[in-house]
Amino acid sequence: MKKSEPTSFADIFKARETQKPVKAPAYSWQDLALQIIKELGIPDAKKSSVFKICRDKPAPVVQRAINDTKELCQSGEKWKYFFKIIDAPADAPYKPKPYVKNTRYN
Repeated sequence: MKKSEPTSFADIFKARETQKPVKAPAYSWQDLALQIIKELGIPDAKKSSVFKICRDKPAPVVQRAINDTKELCQSGEKWKYFFKIIDAPADAPYKPKPYVKNTRYN
């Protein structure tokens, strides 16, 4: 079946009003954030945090975190696990806390 052609200007404007324009993300990190929100089911209250992570951190680091989340978290709330992974420093060496001698006198 063919689509019906508009017969008047009113039909054209009516069809145009029903279609909402979809804006593409302006930056690549916004597209990455939208992908993460969709895949992990991020709640509305945490969406801005995902956008901030994608804006501030390099894309390979965020991609590695999302891949680790998918691989390691098979059940439960994946978005919480994603935030734990992305918050942990990946290349930071372990530094034990120095021993502090008690200097208080009895």
